[in-house]
Amino acid sequence: MLISHGAAMSFDRVFSSASIPGRRLWPLLFHAVCGLFHRGRMTGAAVVVALVLTPMTAQAQSIRLLRDADIEHGLTELARPILRTAGLNPRRVRILVVNDSGFNAFVIDQRAIFVNYGLILKSDTPEMLQAVLAHEAAHIANGHIGRRIQNMRSASTAAGFGAALGMLAAAAGGGRAAAGVAFGVQSSALRNFLSHTRAEESSADRSAIGYMTAAGINPKGMVELHRIFAGQEVLSPASQDPYMRSHPLSRDRIRAAQAYVASAGDGTPTDPQAAYWLARVQGKLSAFTRAPSWTKRRVASERYADLKRMRVAVAHHRQNNLGRAQAEMQALLAARPKDAYYHELWGQILYENRRWSAAVSAFATAAKLAPSEPLILASLGRAQLAAGNPRAALDTMEKARSLDFRNATLLRDMSLAYAKTKQTGMAALVTAERYALRGRLEDAGPHAKRATGILPRGSPAWRRAQDVLIAFEQDEKRKNK
Repeated sequence: MLISHGAAMSFDRVFSSASIPGRRLWPLLFHAVCGLFHRGRMTGAAVVVALVLTPMTAQAQSIRLLRDADIEHGLTELARPILRTAGLNPRRVRILVVNDSGFNAFVIDQRAIFVNYGLILKSDTPEMLQAVLAHEAAHIANGHIGRRIQNMRSASTAAGFGAALGMLAAAAGGGRAAAGVAFGVQSSALRNFLSHTRAEESSADRSAIGYMTAAGINPKGMVELHRIFAGQEVLSPASQDPYMRSHPLSRDRIRAAQAYVASAGDGTPTDPQAAYWLARVQGKLSAFTRAPSWTKRRVASERYADLKRMRVAVAHHRQNNLGRAQAEMQALLAARPKDAYYHELWGQILYENRRWSAAVSAFATAAKLAPSEPLILASLGRAQLAAGNPRAALDTMEKARSLDFRNATLLRDMSLAYAKTKQTGMAALVTAERYALRGRLEDAGPHAKRATGILPRGSPAWRRAQDVLIAFEQDEKRKNK
């Protein structure tokens, strides 16, 4: 169920990006703060993050995530064998979708791989998408991200903030222009940093091909990926895809991948399960991001019967035809009664048609089938709240948040549930945290101050409010200097 500011299906604005090259710097800052909130504190490094982030929000533009349990599950299935061979836990590294049609992917810490929906839709084979996931997993496994984050956390002066900002922007894809924010184009530090980054990219390529081979995945996907960008190098920087700019390509890299594939032989054929999960992810993404008429014209070519019904149901739903959507969903659920994600989709359709009680039932079935899926739990809590049961909603939402701290919309729903149960201090706290996670400290501060005045002094919740308040006050001091 893709989360929005009100309706269950849409896009969730979770962080902002400044209008500088390498806008993927902002997820890095956002998640650095998120991690500290998740552990119940926002001191030291989190204050550094807040101070770096705040000055650039004046010209911010929205970046949105597409949060959907079914899509993220399918991507995890594709990534699972790669993550395991890389020594990473598939339960701890989430694959998150960015609402951007460009061909791009990136990592910002050890907890998530971000992939643009455009890259997913443009992947012709599972191996191509898995090559991207393997490359990004290599950055995590090889410790590249940890070194970049440490540069930010060690910043202790105004110059240090600038250096951290520039290096993170470059690492996130901004190249020379972004890094020049800190160093200036003539700086030897800039040249050394970019050289180091290029070395990391080559290392990630080598590791990714090794992961794919060890996992029984044909590494030809890496060659296919490189070929897509072979022509990008002759374009001007403004015309190049961001993934090409942040993952510098060369004929040498293409030849290296081709040589490895040739030495490995033809490799294994495409795994039927991988082909299914790619089709499922692409089918749901296209059903929600493209016009319903587009879906209906092309659904006849869908090879999987369940995916055909799912895509048609979504198309009817988006055209406000509940009757036909319901007919497709009933047939789908009859064929796949144990599929938690199809039950969740039915709950979403019911929720968006204001059938609150029926939506609660559908989401509850989904949650029973997938009890550790935080987005399903968040959807159940939202439906319980809409159905007039805020206390049950809070119990469900707290469990969802403990499993996934990235869901900013969940905090909005929790603030409403706390308000309805007359827990005004907690309502103010989660509102403050929601604003802080988005980098809006000027909005977070007043709510944090209110929470500290209401919550029991010294309680865990009071300390959380204090953390936000300290960050807000530090930011105000900086702006008033």
